[in-house]
Amino acid sequence: MTAFLQLEGIEKHFGSFTALKGVDLSVQAGEFVCFLGPSGCGKTTLLRIIAGLEAQSAGRVLQGGRDISWLPPSQRDYGIVFQSYALFPNLSVADNVAYGLVNRKTPREQARQRVAELLRLVGLPGSEDKFPAQLSGGQQQRIALARALATSPGLLLLDEPLSALDAIVRVHLRQEIRSLQRTLGVTTIMVTHDQEEALSVADRIVVMNHGVIEQVGTPQQVYREPASPFVADFVGRINVLPARTEAGDAVRIGPTAFACSHRLPAGQEVKVYLRPEDVLARPIAAGDGNVFEATIEKIEFLGSYCLARVGSPALGEHRLTTVLSLNFLAEHALEPGSRLPLRLLPERIRLFQGA
Repeated sequence: MTAFLQLEGIEKHFGSFTALKGVDLSVQAGEFVCFLGPSGCGKTTLLRIIAGLEAQSAGRVLQGGRDISWLPPSQRDYGIVFQSYALFPNLSVADNVAYGLVNRKTPREQARQRVAELLRLVGLPGSEDKFPAQLSGGQQQRIALARALATSPGLLLLDEPLSALDAIVRVHLRQEIRSLQRTLGVTTIMVTHDQEEALSVADRIVVMNHGVIEQVGTPQQVYREPASPFVADFVGRINVLPARTEAGDAVRIGPTAFACSHRLPAGQEVKVYLRPEDVLARPIAAGDGNVFEATIEKIEFLGSYCLARVGSPALGEHRLTTVLSLNFLAEHALEPGSRLPLRLLPERIRLFQGA
């Protein structure tokens, strides 16, 4: 299948600093893709290159089979929403949304109908005559989104569109953006440093670090099957423990050997990566492996669940974090100092060398 957007060997140099190093990526039509990574990883620079707002030092950008590598932004087929909204304060909502249509000399009545249609889509019907200063941050972002979609672009680019909003509005609006994207079927790329945001809306996540792509995959793949220590550590909470491989699909953590499928020779120094929810704190069935008894050292309350830090002679000097529901805590009267049986899920243990 031919990709709708193709990036080939994209590089970007700012003097002696390399912001992007040989980035290759294919985005299919109708996909919602998130560029995820820490500040300075190159994700916004890559988005700006796609938009033509930044020129690549090397490589090609193809959209719909057309080489757009050196075309100005005005000749590329996209709409963009910035973190700062970038609305014109002196223009009404209707004029802000219609800005691109006016530039394309769309007939006035057709533009008016398109504006009304988009305002309904973004949940702000009847707001044509208001000005940006009369709207909340979330409402302004909806108007910015409507403006980006006004010309029916083939590609929608979102540059950290929700980072300036408070937490409740951000969660609500990201789901609305995802629903709108599905309704319209527009190919969308969103830049974010918020892992929860990326996991909740993306079809695929592109995890970036120091100008390179560390992993591309579905949210489930990136979370459950991280391709590198960076991805494992950046996406979600993780336990990281030094260990040594043993023969027979086992890994030794402290004094104890735990079952763990791997293809490494025995005696290799590795790091074990294990999500807190894969350290099971529940009644253990007969025949279960990787079981040991631990003592709760600390409980961190996080609303609907808690994180419990535990220690055990089975782990030596190392500590683990596990997830406990409030109901489980109450049912078993658990508190710091309480003991409980734990089990490490062998199929969830991931090993990395040199981590």
